[in-house]
Amino acid sequence: MSTILKTEREIEIVREGGKRLAFVLNEVGKAVKPGITTKELDALAEKLIRENGDIPAFLNYTPDGADRPYPATLCVSVNNEVVHGIPGKRALKDGDIVGLDLGLKHGGFFVDAAITVSVGKIDAGAEKLIKTTERALEAGIGAIKNGGRIGDISEAIEKEAIFGKYGVVRILGGHAIGKHIHEEPHISNYGKSGTGPVLKKGMLLALEPIFNEGGGEVYIDQKDGYTFRTLDGSRSAHFEHTVLITEKGAEILTALPPST
Repeated sequence: MSTILKTEREIEIVREGGKRLAFVLNEVGKAVKPGITTKELDALAEKLIRENGDIPAFLNYTPDGADRPYPATLCVSVNNEVVHGIPGKRALKDGDIVGLDLGLKHGGFFVDAAITVSVGKIDAGAEKLIKTTERALEAGIGAIKNGGRIGDISEAIEKEAIFGKYGVVRILGGHAIGKHIHEEPHISNYGKSGTGPVLKKGMLLALEPIFNEGGGEVYIDQKDGYTFRTLDGSRSAHFEHTVLITEKGAEILTALPPST
C-alpha cells in the first residue's frame, strides 16, 4: 500500500530528501569518465549520502525474489545491462552508456532516482536512446493528475517507446515509495489510460521508464543474482524520478540541477 503524505512537515522531509538525492546523483554523474571504475562511483555515492547523515537505500536491502542483500549503495548498469548492475572493478570506456540508480532514506522516508549518462563520446544511436527514455519519463510525469489512474502514466510512457521503436522491459517498472523503498502500486511502462489504481494527492511515486534498443526481453545474470541484461545484447537506458502527487499534478522531488 502506498504511503500517503498528510502533513506539511512530511512533505518538507521528502522535499529535502529529494534535493539531497539529486545532488548526490548529479555529482556521481559528473564523475563518470573513461577509466573510472564502477566501484569508485559507488564509493563516491555512499560517501556523499553519509556525509549528510542519510542512509543508502539499496545497501544491504533484500528485494522480493532475491536470496541475498544487495551489496552496494549504487546500481551501475553499463550498455546491455538494464538495471541493478553491481559495482566492481570494471573500468568505463569511451562510448559506453551507464545507468546510475540511487536511493536514500532521509527523515524516515525513501526517495529514488536514476539517470543514464554517456562516457566520453557516444554514437548517435545511444544519444537517441537516452533522450527518448528521458522524454518518456517527462511524459509519464505529465500524465499524472489527482484522481487519475496508473494506466495514464503507463500509456504515456509506452507511446514514447513506440514512437522511438524501442523495446519496453515489461517485467520491470516503477513503484510507489515512502516509508518503504518499494510500495504498491507497481507502475508498468506499458498500459492503457483510464485503467489501474487511482492516483491520490499525497502519494509518492517513483516512475522509471526502461527502454532497449532491441526487444524488451531481459534475463538476470546468475553469477551475481541481480544484474538484468538484455536478451539480445542491445543497449538499454533508464531514467527515474520520485514525484509527489498534488492537486495540480506532480511535483518532481529529485530534479537534478541544470547542467552548465
